[in-house]
Amino acid sequence: MASTISLTAERRTGSGKGAARKLRQGGRVPGVIYGHGRPTEPLSLSGRELETALMGHASGSTLVDLTIDGSTLKTLIREVQRHPVRSAIMHIDFFEIHAGETIRVEIPILLEGLPDGVKNAGGVLDQIMRTLRIEVLPERMPEHIKVDVTHLTIGKSVHVGDIPLEGVTVLADPGDTVCTVVPPRVEEVVPTTGVPVEEVTEPELIRKPRGEEEGEEPGEGAEAEG
Repeated sequence: MASTISLTAERRTGSGKGAARKLRQGGRVPGVIYGHGRPTEPLSLSGRELETALMGHASGSTLVDLTIDGSTLKTLIREVQRHPVRSAIMHIDFFEIHAGETIRVEIPILLEGLPDGVKNAGGVLDQIMRTLRIEVLPERMPEHIKVDVTHLTIGKSVHVGDIPLEGVTVLADPGDTVCTVVPPRVEEVVPTTGVPVEEVTEPELIRKPRGEEEGEEPGEGAEAEG
């Protein structure tokens, strides 16, 4: 089952980029909580506490006991936004949940084992689906879904319908491919052949005999007849 972490948040009044930037400069992370018809409520949390608590947990399948002003709510992390370069948490969304009510979540898929087609035939394991969307009670939500791939040979696949799951409703087509083992890629080697260099033949120079060239005049100093 999914693990549960505990966090403490404070209500915040400021909004907009300027207020969020000021929070981050003070070591805090802006966030919101919503769900069950409640209006979206802005929060702030300790950046250091948040980073430590989320280490090793998938954001879409982590349950949180969120304490706000002394009251603790059961929540699910819906989204975590991170800085594209520093990977620091920039914003976090919490969704309030109630026991006994199902939720729809994306659960990470973990492939286990070395496929036979990779080990003995040099194939390549291609994972097509990284998460699986399911509907489940919060108390039965798995942290991840394990898929054994050791039996896969070249050309064989695992489909959604092949995964044994209990107590959940799968919201994906049973025929969707989760992973497959493809043949090794063979690069075609094009033989290098020498390109014959055409022999350059100089054109033959054809000249008229001296004296027959067009426009030639008699030499100077010749005596005239008569």
